[in-house]
Amino acid sequence: MPSGRTALVALGHLFTERPPERRFRRGNSVSTYTPRASEIERVWHVVDAEGLILGRMATEVASILRGKHKATFTPHMDTGDHVVIVNSDKVVLTGAKATDKMVYDHSGYPGGLSSRAYGDVLSNRSDEAVRRTIRGMLPKNRLGRQMINKLKVYRGPEHPHEAQQPQPLVIEHARARTS
Repeated sequence: MPSGRTALVALGHLFTERPPERRFRRGNSVSTYTPRASEIERVWHVVDAEGLILGRMATEVASILRGKHKATFTPHMDTGDHVVIVNSDKVVLTGAKATDKMVYDHSGYPGGLSSRAYGDVLSNRSDEAVRRTIRGMLPKNRLGRQMINKLKVYRGPEHPHEAQQPQPLVIEHARARTS
């Protein structure tokens, strides 16, 4: 079968140019905006975790650490903000997660798997439990490790980041219901 223009003439069509959609695609290209590292503005946020449900708070904080709340979000760059979490001792687990959900650690040696109930981890090292929960919601690569460094978690109400003037971040949908 003949190709190109001769095939169209053989079919009775007299097209001598390409369809308009191809013509526009070729000449009017629009490039995607990618922010430079120096153009990214990082804001500090402080979250009071008292009475907040752990998982709901963690999803919101992970989104802010990634920078998904910004118009300049780019998946391959760290565009996120810094987050300070205070009162991690007073975070809430819903349902039976305190006894049923387990935390697993492995030493790297045969038989080195250890497990603990999440409630025990939360009562002993609540800052590490919150950090671990948020880390699980970030990318598992170099970028995720860079993002988790912007998270600061403290067990009590005080934190040493007052000089950064953190803005309070209220996460209402994570508030535990009181009944």
